[in-house]
Amino acid sequence: MIPTQLPAPPLSPVLLAGMALRPLPGVLLQPALSAAMGAIVRLHPGLFERLAGLDDSSFLIDPIDLPFALVLIADARRPRLRVAGDGDAAACAARVRGPLLALLDLLEGRIDGDALFFSRHLSIDGDTEAVVALRNAVDGAEIDLMRDIARTFGPLSAAA
Repeated sequence: MIPTQLPAPPLSPVLLAGMALRPLPGVLLQPALSAAMGAIVRLHPGLFERLAGLDDSSFLIDPIDLPFALVLIADARRPRLRVAGDGDAAACAARVRGPLLALLDLLEGRIDGDALFFSRHLSIDGDTEAVVALRNAVDGAEIDLMRDIARTFGPLSAAA
């Protein structure tokens, strides 16, 4: 697929937070990423099983309003999410780029991926078949990221 040029991200709280995060090493985000992925895996166990035929593809998730990208390793046995490093873009089957809030809306099924793509708020490069499989798996999972993360706090989930 031909890479598309996305519009510059609008001034938003996410963009401002991204500017504040720029000097921090990505390793500091790893505990939060691991906790979020753990919650998704526990609460939506079939999500990555639906991707088992992709030979453990990895996806570069690139929120354009943050100073880092993420690598999603869609291993059915042990899926992982981590901050991308040098050389990860070439090793990933596909890259999905867009504003963070649009990517979260897509994850939670609040917005249509086709609409984001054709409005040029989402860019996809690489193995589009793998991206479609990921999208279909996510669409069926009914993820609510904040609710799912809060549930990991057990009895304190309401406060979290």
